[in-house]
Amino acid sequence: MKNAILVVDDAATVRMYHRSILEKGNFSVAEAANGYEALEVTLERRFDLMLVDVNMPRMDGYTFVKSVREAGPNRETPIVMVSTEAGAADKTRGYAAGANAYLTKPVAETKLLRLARLLCGGEA
Repeated sequence: MKNAILVVDDAATVRMYHRSILEKGNFSVAEAANGYEALEVTLERRFDLMLVDVNMPRMDGYTFVKSVREAGPNRETPIVMVSTEAGAADKTRGYAAGANAYLTKPVAETKLLRLARLLCGGEA
């Protein structure tokens, strides 16, 4: 069975980019365009990994990650924050919210696949 990954980003092009990389790596991919949409999906379905943008309308990535960590079936799911925000304070805030890793856009294909495999319990 393929590992399931949720890609949360308000930019359709970024979601498509991440989807294409992850599907080539044999992952099953679901998408959400903002934190609220993603929160609904995570209450209904279990994921092996989540890639979450920081800057999104309605609910930003930090708030989404905190919400997932509080309760629900994905409370323990690894979360990677992916953002154009590259400052140390941004990364610190991501880890404080509950992220397992923080990547800066654009993410190289090999780096994304290696991290996804590692966090899903496979070999990097």
